[in-house]
Amino acid sequence: MFTPTDEQTQAADRFHAGDHMALQAGAGTGKTSTLALLAQSTHRRGRYIAYNRAIARDAVTRFPTTVTCKTAHALAYAAIGHRYARRLDAPRRPAWQTGRDLGITKPVRIEGHDVMPTTLSNTVLRTVSRFCHSADPTITDHHVPPLRGLDSPTARSQLATIALPYARKAWQDLQREDDGIVRFDPDHFLKIWSLTSPRISADFLLLDEAQDTNPVVEHIFNTQRDHAQLVLVGDSAQAIYHWRGAKDVMNGFDGTHLTLSRSFRFGPQLATEANRWLAIAGAPIRLTGTDTMPTELGPLATPDAILCRTNVGAMKHVMNHLAAGTRVALVGGGDSLRALALAARDLKDGRRTSHPELVLFPTWGTVQEYAAHDPCGRDLQPLVDLVDTHGTDAILTAVSRLTTEENAQVTISTAHKAKGREWERVQVADDFTPPKDTDQQDSQGRPIPGPIDDSEARLAYVAVTRARRCLDRIGLSWVDDHPDGNP
Repeated sequence: MFTPTDEQTQAADRFHAGDHMALQAGAGTGKTSTLALLAQSTHRRGRYIAYNRAIARDAVTRFPTTVTCKTAHALAYAAIGHRYARRLDAPRRPAWQTGRDLGITKPVRIEGHDVMPTTLSNTVLRTVSRFCHSADPTITDHHVPPLRGLDSPTARSQLATIALPYARKAWQDLQREDDGIVRFDPDHFLKIWSLTSPRISADFLLLDEAQDTNPVVEHIFNTQRDHAQLVLVGDSAQAIYHWRGAKDVMNGFDGTHLTLSRSFRFGPQLATEANRWLAIAGAPIRLTGTDTMPTELGPLATPDAILCRTNVGAMKHVMNHLAAGTRVALVGGGDSLRALALAARDLKDGRRTSHPELVLFPTWGTVQEYAAHDPCGRDLQPLVDLVDTHGTDAILTAVSRLTTEENAQVTISTAHKAKGREWERVQVADDFTPPKDTDQQDSQGRPIPGPIDDSEARLAYVAVTRARRCLDRIGLSWVDDHPDGNP
């Protein structure tokens, strides 16, 4: 047991009063310990809905037996997903085979681009996935994902018109319990369960990582309000997965809003740096560090972890450290980078690729031109630079030489994949670039930088709060000279 802070005591008081609550819990503030404290203070039956299976397994050891700790997918499986067990064991199939069985057999032409059957098949399956992550009752055109190269509203509308009938046919196929064309996965039975208006049997529900909740889980959770006390916990400033359909459900929640602001992970100096980014992001919380854990800010020659803005930036550090003879681990492994490198190699060798990021490009030269000159392709420029500088074979070799984190001398990660992690000594990489300059000048004739995007500020906040003992923020030092850098 531990001595609760005043904020934790206040949360316990409101919990005992029966309030629905949204608990803003900053980095390292002990959110799981707080939820366990609430659960241990009552004999009522509860459900803890975890973000993933690893968190759920850990929670079982921390919560009383009156609380069931599961993911939303596990709840859905117990209720309805087990009926699809036979389909869940089906072998993997290439998207083009599934598309062929749905009737996608010929290319379609959209604004000068030939969209091949493989590309259209991938688009249809991604449309179904986006629908499953939503709270929507039917598949509509806004579930159809964009394709690089089809950037105009007219092209997107034409793509939706073609893809939607196949996506609806795929969803109809997924309703069959015995067998079907489309490979069945857990997101499918979660969505099917959500459409039945399920009732979760519990006196209270605890939803963790609420800032990154899929709308389908939010819908299931909120519909329990009539019979169960609802408690959300998360950190709105760590809402960094909007690009893949996640939604921060904290701020708009109808209930008592409280905060946990004392971090037990790091000291006051790092808390000050974290608060800088919280202010820039317009976050509803500020942190206080722990005096007994003094965290230093300064250069690091041998960090335990290097956090990068992009996968390409992470790969650059992987290759540099491997060249120096360092044992390197990459959080999440190198599968996504391997896939991009293989796609680039196909294009360089004159072959088309099925990779969704590069599928519409006939050659590597067209990718280079798109990244250099098209505003929609600027985020591809780091990949182009990496391939052009090192070559695809060197990238593939580097990925094959990665080791496990247990055996590594340095762990490299994107900031996205570092969320929920912590290390003693952390360095922020140099691919956290400042905003581009505006066309205005200050009193000394220097260009005025553009504003810092909220999402970039949230990602920087995640990066700087992964350290316990020492933070080298070299990749973010540009903020000291930015007009918004000292709010």
